[in-house]
Amino acid sequence: MTPTAEPAQGNHRATYREVLAEPRFRLLFSTRAVSITADALRITTFSVLVFSATGSPLLSAVAFGIGFIPQLFGSLLLGSLADRLPPRALIAVGYALECAAALLLALVRMPIAASLGVVALVALATPVFHGASSRLVAQSLEGDAYVLGRSLNNIAGAGAQLFGLALGGAVVAALGPRRALAVSAVLYLGCAFAIRIRLPRLQRGEFGGTLGSARGDSGAVRASLQGAGLLLRGRTVRRLMLAQWLPVAFVAGAEGLIVAYAGERHFAPGWYAVLMGCLPVGMLVGDLLVGRLLRPPTRERLVIPLIALVGLPLIGFVAEPGVGVSSCLLLLSGLGYAYGLGLQRPFLDALPQDGQGQAFGLLGSGSMTLQGVGPVCLGLAAAGLGTGGAIALAGGAVAVTAGWILTWHPPTSPAPVPNDSTGSENSTEQHACSPPAQ
Repeated sequence: MTPTAEPAQGNHRATYREVLAEPRFRLLFSTRAVSITADALRITTFSVLVFSATGSPLLSAVAFGIGFIPQLFGSLLLGSLADRLPPRALIAVGYALECAAALLLALVRMPIAASLGVVALVALATPVFHGASSRLVAQSLEGDAYVLGRSLNNIAGAGAQLFGLALGGAVVAALGPRRALAVSAVLYLGCAFAIRIRLPRLQRGEFGGTLGSARGDSGAVRASLQGAGLLLRGRTVRRLMLAQWLPVAFVAGAEGLIVAYAGERHFAPGWYAVLMGCLPVGMLVGDLLVGRLLRPPTRERLVIPLIALVGLPLIGFVAEPGVGVSSCLLLLSGLGYAYGLGLQRPFLDALPQDGQGQAFGLLGSGSMTLQGVGPVCLGLAAAGLGTGGAIALAGGAVAVTAGWILTWHPPTSPAPVPNDSTGSENSTEQHACSPPAQ
């Protein structure tokens, strides 16, 4: 998994069957899919519960997004714990906390502010649990198998989210919001037990170490801030994070306007749901095609064209198309999301070995935070441009991001000298930057 790997290994195309044959990944993959279903069920049900109690669309929207923005602060303040604590205990405790929060919301009639506070507190710790899980995936899979493992997680995540949203509507209608929250708690509890019972306990040397802290006795907050600073000051890591954050954030902003766009265009009731489903369907198909059919170097060369594919179809909304054309544009945009597969290996290669957990947590929390900010910014733009114009603006911003990545150039470095550690470091930096620039 290093940039100095043999060409044959770098060109090897793994299979999904090969990835799922790894027991540790299979456990993490299955529990994550179940937990995403529980997340979607809990988020939508909690939003319904808040709206039914207050009648406020604003508070309902806050309830829907309250679990996103705190994640960035949690990653900055607690992210180092993903590399310092035993992963089995950490991941199991994370699911147990999610279970406890869902049960608390289901059983205790708290003031709205207190309920929002409970969800926000759990969100602060979420990057730690997810970072530990992502680090285990990186340790369990090598080479192209790691990229396909990320692809499987993307596919399962999109599918589980769609299923969770549908399940939420059905369960709320059948049982009511509080019992629906209890159902999500049961799903979280099952994940916690599965991790605690079936995930092997790792030895200290397999997870120890904290980026930015030479001593193991450094405080968690201080170590987390130092580690995040070191990660973000590194040009390669920072660029690769932004390349994964920005297109998703812009498209999330456009996605947040679909309901309003359908209303302005007077589409038949229910068509907004079809439009909202087109993006995740495109994502599923794109990940399957790019992940299964293309070799690793090809995926990395296609990063920029695929990012352009995310944005360019959305520019078509400036013409305010009807349902059929809008659906096709959104499907095409979703196909481009597979660009992320071409960034997985360069990103992993660019990370320090003792800070992978924190880096993965920061990557996920930054993405979630920007996805929460994107709809707000595009909503403000829609006030002046209209919803079609604002969606087109988001597409243009993604295309500009693709152009920015095109300007990246691998740093010039001297020819590698055998048995020279400095030359190896230069080689790592060049490898991490070069694929997106191709």
